[in-house]
Amino acid sequence: MKFLERERQTLQRYIPHLDKALAELPLHVLESQESPAIGLFRDSPGPGLLIPTEFGGSAANAVDAVRVQRAIGARSPSLAVATTMHHFSMASIVSLGEESTGFEWLLLEAVARDHRLVSSAFAEGRPGQPILSPGMRATPVQDGYLVSGRKKPCSLSRSMDLITAGIAIEGPDDTPVMAVALIPTESPGVHVKPFWNSWALAGAESEEVVIDEVFVHSDLVIETTVGFGHQLDKLTLYSFLWFELLITASYVGAVSALAERVFAHQRVPKAEQVRLLCEVEGAALQLEGMARAQEATEHDTEAFAHCLIGRFAIQDALARAASSCVELLGGVEFVSSPDVACLLASAHALALHPPNRTGTIDSFADYIKGDQINVT
Repeated sequence: MKFLERERQTLQRYIPHLDKALAELPLHVLESQESPAIGLFRDSPGPGLLIPTEFGGSAANAVDAVRVQRAIGARSPSLAVATTMHHFSMASIVSLGEESTGFEWLLLEAVARDHRLVSSAFAEGRPGQPILSPGMRATPVQDGYLVSGRKKPCSLSRSMDLITAGIAIEGPDDTPVMAVALIPTESPGVHVKPFWNSWALAGAESEEVVIDEVFVHSDLVIETTVGFGHQLDKLTLYSFLWFELLITASYVGAVSALAERVFAHQRVPKAEQVRLLCEVEGAALQLEGMARAQEATEHDTEAFAHCLIGRFAIQDALARAASSCVELLGGVEFVSSPDVACLLASAHALALHPPNRTGTIDSFADYIKGDQINVT
């Protein structure tokens, strides 16, 4: 089977015609701030990728989902990163809905049926902040909360219909616990401000979202049992496992796009092509193994530790592969087209997504000694 053929067949099965539509557009257009890629995704069945079929979604399993994200990332890294945030939000709602009798199924149906896009305003992008630190301030009022805060960067900021935001509310024993607030973007007090000044991944619409005293009805707040400063519970771990899988797949796709350009050059020695193939496909196969493990094992801190180990190993492999691609393509290819520089810059951005490897050193050192990994 030809390089990336399996992934593109999987993408075609779940989101027909999207790959063809993306392939017909130049990379620099797809990666620009005016990119039509998110609009193409919205008009497809893509928003329902992880939503169960009973709510109108595609119910993709983890292996197929990472293949879809890799295929999208090979066409447009920006679109892959942006849609990862949507899928992460959907995985969170699905997992929370399994333990709730609330309105979550209505939201899932609306996303799948009406092609709604949902962004994530959790703690990503806030240096030094734990993953589960509340991203927004919530003040209890009659029938709900007044929510305020900022998220920068926030992918899908110009196309989102809903924002999922982490807030702190009072738990059963009067201690603060995390809740998920669902904020419609047409709500008074929601503003989008320019933030992303880099040309790399500019098509992800990662601007600043300002939420200023926005009223959120209590019906749009999903409570959890997670206390701040504690280990993640099973449901929240499930969501973050999805995030790590899909964001890693997005960057495997970006490096695959570079490798595909190398394989198209007949002048590249076969030995170098094979070495590059093993690096890139090895990373992809490791990721698929992680996806299978997610479906076959308990969603506990041990599973999350294994997922992070795999993610960091893949991150290193992708950095090596991207550098090799640039060297094998040569200087003429680099200076004659912006595509190589764009993909190279995008390929290294996996290191910017949480959790930061430097911040996990102490936790992993304890894990080596047999302690549970602390992912907060």
